Amino acid sequence: MKKELFGVTTGGKTVYLYTFENKNGMKMTVSDFGAVLTHLWVPGKDGQLVDVVLGYDQLAQYENNNNVYFGATIGRNANRIDQGKFEIDGQVYQVDQNEGENQLHGGFSGYHTRPWLVKEVDELNQKIVFLLFSPDGDQGFPGNLSLEVSYQLTDLNELIISYTGESDKKTVFNPTNHTYFNLNGHANGTILEHLLQLDCSYYTPVKDSKSIPTGEVLPVANTPMDFKQSKKIGRDINQIAEQLQLTGGYDHNYVLDETKQETEAFVHLIGDQTGISLKGYTNLPGVQLYTGNFIEQEAGKNGVNYQKYSGLCLETQFFPDAVNQVNFKSPYIEENVQTVYETSYCFDA
Repeated sequence: MKKELFGVTTGGKTVYLYTFENKNGMKMTVSDFGAVLTHLWVPGKDGQLVDVVLGYDQLAQYENNNNVYFGATIGRNANRIDQGKFEIDGQVYQVDQNEGENQLHGGFSGYHTRPWLVKEVDELNQKIVFLLFSPDGDQGFPGNLSLEVSYQLTDLNELIISYTGESDKKTVFNPTNHTYFNLNGHANGTILEHLLQLDCSYYTPVKDSKSIPTGEVLPVANTPMDFKQSKKIGRDINQIAEQLQLTGGYDHNYVLDETKQETEAFVHLIGDQTGISLKGYTNLPGVQLYTGNFIEQEAGKNGVNYQKYSGLCLETQFFPDAVNQVNFKSPYIEENVQTVYETSYCFDA
């Protein structure tokens, strides 16, 4: 493991980068600022390492990472809450409204913009554990929440991200990771020619451009939303279809098929230039497919200006606005019950 200085925050906190390398030469770099993933180098079909995640070179950019959320650990609640309001056991809670009337990705002070403690570094297993304490009332949510996020790079070329949460009150616990993947390399154009397969027969449509779900769970069959069979991401993205027009491309929650086991991949993504493939596994019920529709001239790593469709996110999660939707799985955890969610991405060429 290599530890190096990343910089000092505006609040005076010294921040570091931690780089791990497996026996195959694959490398990941994460930071104790925001528990963000900054780099992920994967061997391509020619054996050359390719950095397949979008990100920044400067700490100051991560401090202001509230538009695109590159590499971010999101909490307490991934995605959107309608009107920033919900109810637990008869008590109404009003949380930050940082996207118009909605809350998005935890509010104005998301977990991705805070320093985290390093709880453990396991060099033998190429793993690091970050710890964050979120006090009662933080972002408007109830309960003192202790959250651990771990990143592990295995010798099977897996990136494993796990989230462990425990609160002294019933609360929302719906973390995710907001990394943007481009399997051709972060600097190599768009993801429109990538081949994508999602083992999801249903998705949750949105009401309007505010991207709050209607509450319906609709089949993807015979719609542009269908990725049950592998297809190019760009094949249907510009179709005249209401859901795609509302969100400027794909920005929708897909429902993992109920029959799926955690040991079965919910996604298979292939980079058209490098041949690098990604398979994803999770114990969460949904995944937000976001194709970077709102990236505009974003100054990224190595002097690259990222554009629309420069990367895509596969944000495993409870469904958007699940706190207000009775037919969606609940994102609540009970008091003093430790809860663990895990997502892994396995790479090959």
